[in-house]
Amino acid sequence: MSDRATDKIDPAAPGFHYTRKVFFYETDLAGVVHFSCYFRYMEEAEHALWRAAGLTVDRAGAGLGYPRVSATFDYKSPLFFEDELTVIARVHAVTKRTIKYSFVFTRGNTAVGTGWLTTACATRQDDGSMRAVAIPAGVVSSLRAAAGQS
Repeated sequence: MSDRATDKIDPAAPGFHYTRKVFFYETDLAGVVHFSCYFRYMEEAEHALWRAAGLTVDRAGAGLGYPRVSATFDYKSPLFFEDELTVIARVHAVTKRTIKYSFVFTRGNTAVGTGWLTTACATRQDDGSMRAVAIPAGVVSSLRAAAGQS
């Protein structure tokens, strides 16, 4: 559950812009984008932000991962097949081991919705379990710079 007091998003604040069209397979029989696709869009925008920062969420052999520990989305207006969607991604909050992103979704000048995604920096243990660890130095500052958040 999100804490609405800390989930205020300023749509005019700087952020990383990710734009794509809605594919037919993402829609239902009414032509409306299925609710689950918004979570994929957030992940696509997050990964595009990492690439823009010169990083990757998955480096072979690095031993680190960023599993999701929370994801929410508030819907405001539907998307349809071939709509052009813009997702503005921002680093919203950071702890020693987690990054919380905020996302603003728009179709032109129409607000589509807002979302939040929290990831934890983690390593896989020998028994297969995950253990949260400190985010490596430079990761957050690189992400903020790529998002225009000095």
